[in-house]
Amino acid sequence: MPNKAQGFAKIVVSALCLWGAWANAATAPADYPNRPIRVIVPLAPGGGSDYTARYIGQRLADRLKQPVVVDNRPAASGIVGTELVANAIPDGYTLLLAYSTHAQSAQLFARLPYDPIKDFAPVTEVIATPLTLLLNPTVPAKTVQEFIGYAKANPGKLNYGSSGPGSSPHLAAELFDSMAGIKMTHIPYKGVALYVTAQIGGEIQFSFSNMFTTMPHWKSGRLKLIATGGPKRMEAMPELPTIAESGVPGFEAMTWYGYMAPARTPRAIVDKLQKEIAAIVQNPEVRQTFVSQGNEPLANTPAEFARIIKADANKWGAIGKKLGVKLD
Repeated sequence: MPNKAQGFAKIVVSALCLWGAWANAATAPADYPNRPIRVIVPLAPGGGSDYTARYIGQRLADRLKQPVVVDNRPAASGIVGTELVANAIPDGYTLLLAYSTHAQSAQLFARLPYDPIKDFAPVTEVIATPLTLLLNPTVPAKTVQEFIGYAKANPGKLNYGSSGPGSSPHLAAELFDSMAGIKMTHIPYKGVALYVTAQIGGEIQFSFSNMFTTMPHWKSGRLKLIATGGPKRMEAMPELPTIAESGVPGFEAMTWYGYMAPARTPRAIVDKLQKEIAAIVQNPEVRQTFVSQGNEPLANTPAEFARIIKADANKWGAIGKKLGVKLD
């Protein structure tokens, strides 16, 4: 009898523990948020991640009646800032504005201080955007085919930049090199703004970047924008051809930005954040702003965003391994 009683007691305790875990996942403080929220951007100021975090953050602060502070932590291809969020208390007060590189790192880095999938709770993807092909004006090419011909005629003489090893611009350029049959030298920088500046100065001749970040430069003639890596032409610039239709069939390089919280963040907090951020992105004025910058506004559910992250990890991980991209 004592053994049976002890066994029953253990079952009751286990059930209570499970109920407590479920309750924590399903509920959140009624006054959330009651203090400032910090959004970590794991890249340098001036890029698309930084702009997106600040643009949405201002409006999120208005809706939540609490400050939303953007904290840039650029280092090690975004690993340093991302690790901060992975190790943060899962209470909804520390978030990550993640970039596509987050998913890619799951397959490409031999060692990471966190699991890009298991250590985060996706909140919502906010925008998707194609990477665009940019050239320094000194490169004598106006089309993708002309550029490929120039690169083949000058093997080993062209450099391209990215925001770090394993970043979306890096993998897109490696994929382009492979599919176009050319070879350029990779020079990594600590952020989009830095490699764009280097390209304007002639240190690199070629890069992939989102349209918004580089808009002032190609409009002024400091850079040449010749094609988009999207599956179709952009609504904002229908005259800009895709790389796939310009002689590299099948090429596609899209990026995304989205919010994540640390794993084990209460479900109610994640859902509240998703609802508030989605309302911002779906606002007609906000939506038009993003579209004019070459972005596709989104506001998907945590489950939908999680599926996109896993699909991207598999896609770019396979491409990286095929191309021999290995990161420490």
